[in-house]
Amino acid sequence: MSSGRILVVDDEPQIRRVLRTTLSAQGYEVFDVKTGEDALLAVRDQRFDLVLLDMNMPGMGGMAACREIRTGSDVAIIMLTVRNSEQDKVNALDAGADDYITKPFGMPELLARIRAALRRLPVVQGAADAVVHLSGIEIDLSTRRVRKGEAEVRLTPKEFDLLHYLIANANVVIPHVKLLQAVWGPDYGDQVEYLRVFVNQLRRKIEPDPSAPRYLLTEPWVGYRFDLAQKPSK
Repeated sequence: MSSGRILVVDDEPQIRRVLRTTLSAQGYEVFDVKTGEDALLAVRDQRFDLVLLDMNMPGMGGMAACREIRTGSDVAIIMLTVRNSEQDKVNALDAGADDYITKPFGMPELLARIRAALRRLPVVQGAADAVVHLSGIEIDLSTRRVRKGEAEVRLTPKEFDLLHYLIANANVVIPHVKLLQAVWGPDYGDQVEYLRVFVNQLRRKIEPDPSAPRYLLTEPWVGYRFDLAQKPSK
């Protein structure tokens, strides 16, 4: 049985061949293309669980391709790149990637990253508080859907998992390490920049005023807290 459908996007034939062979041996159904333009066509025409996307390609680069994919798909995306600065990581996450891995990488590390990108928090079944109402926002934890008025707010799977975990532990300060390991997995803990980027993305999508967050609060040097405490009436 397939463990999931993966699209490999890289202009180097040898990398595509190695990834196709290795991932197929792990039970994944693997497809590959060599350009960002081809990746967009593939994602529009087929369903994938994850995209491995090289950042540096001729024509449409990985960053532009990632942004375009994110406009219409919540597929998990891992960026592959030779760059390793924190700003490069932030740029990749800002473009919509769920994770980032630097070339050259070992296959055990890549496989762990893929498992982390594909892992999901358990669905809430029948809980009384499965639907959370904020200021004009409705969050349904059981169906993983967010609505703002009549419009649906598109969250990536990792964005929703982060939001879900914070809401499930509302009014409690969650340390960075605990939050990373709960949402991404036990191999994570030092990637605080992931949280900064994803929290900012969530604020833009659910906060009435993202520059002055009411719900998704930063606890400096410690972590984050989702404030669902009752507000006094004015």
